[in-house]
Amino acid sequence: MDFGFGLNPSSSIELDKVDISLYEKLCSLEPGARTCIACGSCSATCTASSYSGMSVRKLLLDLQRGRNQEVEQMLSHCMLCGKCTMVCPRGINTRRIILTVCRLFDNVEGEQ
Repeated sequence: MDFGFGLNPSSSIELDKVDISLYEKLCSLEPGARTCIACGSCSATCTASSYSGMSVRKLLLDLQRGRNQEVEQMLSHCMLCGKCTMVCPRGINTRRIILTVCRLFDNVEGEQ
């Protein structure tokens, strides 16, 4: 009997099988990426966040979880205004992190 609903595929992530090489490259170039405490100050002040979902916090978490496609899509929404950098309580240069991630994606595409 069809009740009009179905089960969604699992959204669990097996962290032991995830490729986090892009995150590791980022951390070697920008050590500040590891000091993020995911407080959300960057997202709260971001002009693009409420319209596009841009978030440095989510960007870093997605990189740690191997969700590189989501990160690449999110990067296109950043206006590089630097507001996130001004409000970061840890003093992380989030704008530079975003630019570094963009460069890393350019290098990955160039290698293929």
